[in-house]
Amino acid sequence: MPPQRERDGSGEEAARQRTIDAIWRMESAKIIAALTRMVRDVGLAEDLAQDALVIALERWPTAGIPDNPGAWLMTTAKRRAIDVLRRAKLQDRKYEEVARNADLFAEEDYDRVLDSEIGDDVLRLIFMTCHPVLSQDARVALTLRLLCGLTTEEIARSFLAAEPTIAQRIVRAKRTLAEKKVPFEVPAKEELDERLSAVLEVIYLMFNEGYSATSGDDWTRPLLCQEALRLGRVLAEIAPREPEVHGLVALLELQSSRLATRIDASGEPVLLMDQNRAKWDRLLIRRGLAALERSRKLGRPLGPYALQAAIAACHAEAPTPAETDWIRIAALYEALSRVAPSPIVELNRAVAVSMAFGPAFGLQLVDELAGEPALKDYHLLPSVRGDLLKKLGRLDEAWAEFERAASMARNGRERELLRRRAAECVPEPERGEE
Repeated sequence: MPPQRERDGSGEEAARQRTIDAIWRMESAKIIAALTRMVRDVGLAEDLAQDALVIALERWPTAGIPDNPGAWLMTTAKRRAIDVLRRAKLQDRKYEEVARNADLFAEEDYDRVLDSEIGDDVLRLIFMTCHPVLSQDARVALTLRLLCGLTTEEIARSFLAAEPTIAQRIVRAKRTLAEKKVPFEVPAKEELDERLSAVLEVIYLMFNEGYSATSGDDWTRPLLCQEALRLGRVLAEIAPREPEVHGLVALLELQSSRLATRIDASGEPVLLMDQNRAKWDRLLIRRGLAALERSRKLGRPLGPYALQAAIAACHAEAPTPAETDWIRIAALYEALSRVAPSPIVELNRAVAVSMAFGPAFGLQLVDELAGEPALKDYHLLPSVRGDLLKKLGRLDEAWAEFERAASMARNGRERELLRRRAAECVPEPERGEE
């Protein structure tokens, strides 16, 4: 009996740790943003947020996870910030102002605060981390760390770089922001235009991480998608004459419309062609189509986000998979490859071509990408190739490609999906022998 109790306890501890990890990923960006407003130093803000997490890890296993853990973490972190400000002996007036505005709120006030100042703080944090004093790689790494809650190890895998390299990049980025005294604010019009493309990319990255999680046990992180969409809508109010802002919002609205159908009741992935389109959110689809129309009406050529939104609109407007206008989608990917060329765009174009003209044509395009260095460790390349080979009846080759894709995938749910797809390529008698 004691060994059984140990296993149970270990299982409970692992479940509790997963819960705390999930809470941290959901709440960390808001907490870091609020702390940055207080201390005006994004590096110190992240350290203070981590301090609050450490306290939670010490107390919650015995005291239990609070009813509103986000409020608990926010309050603990703000108290730590006030302690730091006191020890730093800032001007009495400044300290009193911060202390007055710190809102050491009760849990029941948390939603009210989130709906007001904290939401704006996250957008300010994005503009801060997208300042031109940082390189593009530094902006992306810092965004994935602060806003998406990814670990340094996960970011390193995304960059296909060594973990110490990414850690140094993030440390240098935070130090640069502090040394250059980059303001924590939404900039004025002239500066906003300069940073807008980087901010759009950051929000796009946030949404993508929520839509298809890089790693972990969950294929989607809906709250991260919701936050990215909310920030996109706010940005559209700030920059209403920028077509790509509306293009991005359109893309996020349309992709969000099918988010709930991307997993089944047990959390397993559901591929696009298998989703129940009757359950797609029609309100989000209407909002997405309206945003796409606003982008078009501004009279400039469609940019990368608007083109991706137009592709998503083709799916949203098709009542069934068979009625999807794949020829138009292939043409839109062709246009996208001209304005934002990348091997991943070409891979998506190959899928669209295969759906429009047959798997043999798609496979030819995929095989042309085999030598692309950027796709060397990209699991969707063998996954797409496996799908096309399966459709062509080349099951042994398809099995090998799905297995290779599974070995490369970092998300647990996606890895299992790919292994199931590999198993589908094995004849029934052989499965029985196994």
